[in-house]
Amino acid sequence: MTDNTAIPPSPAERPRNDQRFRRRHFFKRYPPLVMIAGLLLSILILVAIFAPLIAPYEYSAIDLRARLQAPAWMDGGDWKHLLGSDNLGRDVLSRLFHSIRMSLLVAAIGTVIGAILGTALGFLAAHFRGWVDDLVMIAVDFQASLPFFIIALTLLAFLGNSIMLFIMLMGIYGWERYARITRGLALSAMTHGYAVSAKTLGANPVRIYLRHILPNISSTLIVYMTLNFPATIIMETSLSFLGIGIQPPMTSLGNMLGFGRDYLTTAWWITVFPGITIFLATLSMSILGDWVRDKLDPTLK
Repeated sequence: MTDNTAIPPSPAERPRNDQRFRRRHFFKRYPPLVMIAGLLLSILILVAIFAPLIAPYEYSAIDLRARLQAPAWMDGGDWKHLLGSDNLGRDVLSRLFHSIRMSLLVAAIGTVIGAILGTALGFLAAHFRGWVDDLVMIAVDFQASLPFFIIALTLLAFLGNSIMLFIMLMGIYGWERYARITRGLALSAMTHGYAVSAKTLGANPVRIYLRHILPNISSTLIVYMTLNFPATIIMETSLSFLGIGIQPPMTSLGNMLGFGRDYLTTAWWITVFPGITIFLATLSMSILGDWVRDKLDPTLK
């Protein structure tokens, strides 16, 4: 007859088992793909913050003698211009650093503006109901049914182009989704005990929505912000590529793509490097957004 009693690990094996368990738990909580995406996004954010300090040249400095110079590792390249130069002799690396700074700044501010605007209108619709609710939902349906490019072209044609107007335009992009989500969640929350109790105790509507309802629906809004941020980057890039976004002498990733499209066969580096940066930025943020959604969305648990 055999003894099936499990033999406890020896003191020497116990630390190794604990380390394996912690390692498995860490990689289960933070998958390698998420860590890589977080690292890439952190690098881009650091580049955006310190762009004026780490850029080797002024991004608008023109040197016609170095016009269309290849990257340093290619024939005809020079280590003075690591990623080459564009059609006006401007350093591609310096312009790339400042373009990352501008594109991330516009996308971040635009995303925050859209979230604040949509959340506020969603709360107004849920609180007043009636004609206010109808008016907000008509505006939501109008924006959802009309391509944003048409709205952008119309506003920029009538109001002119400036950096502040363009940032506000990015804030308009996507606000209707925040409004729809906030309205639905606020109507549902008003039937829950905490909101009913706060209203019964005499709390004013502003306090109820900001101190009680908003913290309880913030996880859903944060998830959508992480997913809307890369879409805003793509929208800014597309408008700047068409020439109706960020205007010279300022630069952005879409602006660089627009300038380099005529040189794809002769000076591919002008377009390829900002294109790769756009791809990495949006992919990293999308991966992190999916991970945040899995962590915060109670319906997925």
